[in-house]
Amino acid sequence: MGFHVFLYVPNVIGYIRILLVLISWILYNYPENFLPLYVLSIILDGVDGWAARRLQQTSRFGAWLDVVIDNVGRGMLWNMLYDWGWLVSSVEWCVFVCNHNARGAQWKNTFIESPVWVQAVMAKGFKTPLGILTIAGLHVLPVWLYGYQHEVLSLAFDAPNWLQILGILVLAAGRLLGFAVETWCIVSHLKFLSLDEEEEKEN
Repeated sequence: MGFHVFLYVPNVIGYIRILLVLISWILYNYPENFLPLYVLSIILDGVDGWAARRLQQTSRFGAWLDVVIDNVGRGMLWNMLYDWGWLVSSVEWCVFVCNHNARGAQWKNTFIESPVWVQAVMAKGFKTPLGILTIAGLHVLPVWLYGYQHEVLSLAFDAPNWLQILGILVLAAGRLLGFAVETWCIVSHLKFLSLDEEEEKEN
């Protein structure tokens, strides 16, 4: 890999996302500043993937960087929201290590032998009903909880309390589904690590 990869357009977008996350962290207690910056970082998460495919600038570094920024951003938010937020962040980092260690940059496409329910979530790059629910739980739930805690949902969007709670429940269901997939990934990786080296050679 040449150093030019670091200047690929999707990776430059990634650097901008890092900057947005850092500024968001500084402005955490100012919802009118925090939310636009943090949500822009999430939106750019979709843009960098599109740019990578459009410009044919996919790379192992880009795939790694994308997930690292996601984890840093969500980890920051979960830790700021709750004292136990580090647990959510820790699971996400653990899954990142498991998937990228054993499966590499193309980890999203390597779930052919996984259980049907895992395949249903992962199929078509999460572009299935269960996949969309899982991604919503992953990305939107912490933002929604921030809006609920800082009364942004009620003051800025005039959302009734029942709707705010319903949103939390639906998004939490998606996050729990994601947690189930993450648990499968970790267990699957532990099985991979427990394989005797001789067994690997035979296979």
